[in-house]
Amino acid sequence: MGCADSPYPADGEGPVRERHVAPFALAATAVTNAEFAGFVAATGHRTDAEEFDWSFVFEGFLPPDAPPARAAVQAPWWRQVFGADWRRPEGPGSDVAGRGDHPVVHVSYADALAYCDWAGARLPGEAEWEYAARGGLTGQPFPWGSEREPEGRFRMNVWRGSFPDENTAADGYAGTCPVDAFPPNGYGLFNMTGNVWEWCADRFGPSETRVLRGGSYLCHASYCLRYRTSARMGNTPDSSSGNTGFRVARSVPPADG
Repeated sequence: MGCADSPYPADGEGPVRERHVAPFALAATAVTNAEFAGFVAATGHRTDAEEFDWSFVFEGFLPPDAPPARAAVQAPWWRQVFGADWRRPEGPGSDVAGRGDHPVVHVSYADALAYCDWAGARLPGEAEWEYAARGGLTGQPFPWGSEREPEGRFRMNVWRGSFPDENTAADGYAGTCPVDAFPPNGYGLFNMTGNVWEWCADRFGPSETRVLRGGSYLCHASYCLRYRTSARMGNTPDSSSGNTGFRVARSVPPADG
């Protein structure tokens, strides 16, 4: 795992090293809005975004008459939108109607753990996630190989155009896409890069921040070339945004004999 020539040395992708993981299973897709709705209906869970009454929304998704919203200091395209949560991903007036098969967003690390506890699952470790994302390939930047668009075909949902002012949506999606919208990798796993960042169980270094993997529909080579199998970033466990979701894993007992 890892990358020898990461464009972001501070992310800690390198050096390339060998890791061994015990047998495990990983969900073929990220958890969907429909699946998360079932969890909430069964448990009454309130997400961190609902408790705080706000979450980060990409400024390009806000309507022209939206009230002024505080911008994130280092990423001013993120706005603190009161009333934004997993049910209202673009803030008040939005909903997830017609997006039941899209990944749930505005979920924190803590929310992901609560879902896993209910589902009898867990979050993947970072090494597990990367092993799965590579789909059986070695040393390739993407789950399908070395080229971002092999033979001119789109294989993931990322920003197309000039960030953050123009998104051509040439791959078919300006925001999230269905969790199985693009072909799977060699292990039958969908959207391991692009679409939404996915929480992993590991800490991002010595702090309490947790690892996120895979990049999202907002990633662009000009500022966030992290839609790669080895790319990583970290965030605090109670953070949420419109491009953060998760998928679940389970340990698999070793076969007898």
